[in-house]
Amino acid sequence: MKFAICSETFKDWKLDSIIRYCANIGYDAVELAPFTLARYVTDIPIAERTRIRDLAHSAGIEISGIHWVLVQTEGMHITSSDAQTRERTARYFCDLADFCADIGGKAIIVGSPQQRALDPGMNYEQGWSWANEVFRPAVKRAEERGVVICLEPLPVADTNFINTAAEAIHLVQPYASTAFRVILDVRAMCHEEKPIPEIIRESKGYLAYVHANDKNLKGPGFGNVDYFPIANALRDVAYDGVISVEVFSYDEGPEVIATKSLDYLKRLFE
Repeated sequence: MKFAICSETFKDWKLDSIIRYCANIGYDAVELAPFTLARYVTDIPIAERTRIRDLAHSAGIEISGIHWVLVQTEGMHITSSDAQTRERTARYFCDLADFCADIGGKAIIVGSPQQRALDPGMNYEQGWSWANEVFRPAVKRAEERGVVICLEPLPVADTNFINTAAEAIHLVQPYASTAFRVILDVRAMCHEEKPIPEIIRESKGYLAYVHANDKNLKGPGFGNVDYFPIANALRDVAYDGVISVEVFSYDEGPEVIATKSLDYLKRLFE
């Protein structure tokens, strides 16, 4: 099991400082939000990508992957009824696969609730078909570059498309590709009808990444979510990947969030 934390937790910190700090306090990896570096990953030159990879390596830490991948981009939408928008988005997911691989990352976390939401009146099956149109070339590129696209189910309050782990698995399953899998987020699973351990066990074989947080939007150990059954379920499915801290409330400050979350996770899993 490897423990990571999302880079935007540190707000205005320079990436160099984030990587070194996380390495020093015991994290195995940093999950990078590209929008903290540039609006589009295509604006980040290969020299900077190499520098990021080398910086992490020299600090003794990994880049686990990237998330919030469509934030601040324009003209991108996974279920758009406009063919040019879908084509543009498909190309950009290929660019994301290249960027992730170039910086040494392994996972592309696809949350992007607004950029996948169905327009009012849109047929769900049509949105499903268009989403596949977008993902198909990206999955092929991900296979070529050795990265995994991880589809993230999110609550109805966030989006109206792919709200449960079962729906996410249903979308990725036909690809039969290790480059297209599912990420489970604890906060999001709190909004499903099924108990979280049951969701995890039913996701066996498709689970490639985990986000650790709480229903209260804070880090693991900062709220009322009981992580012991979650930890047991992850052991039951032999999950040995990354557990990454992703919070949405930053009241405690980055240092407290990072150190307390890591201490809690290590006590659970080590």
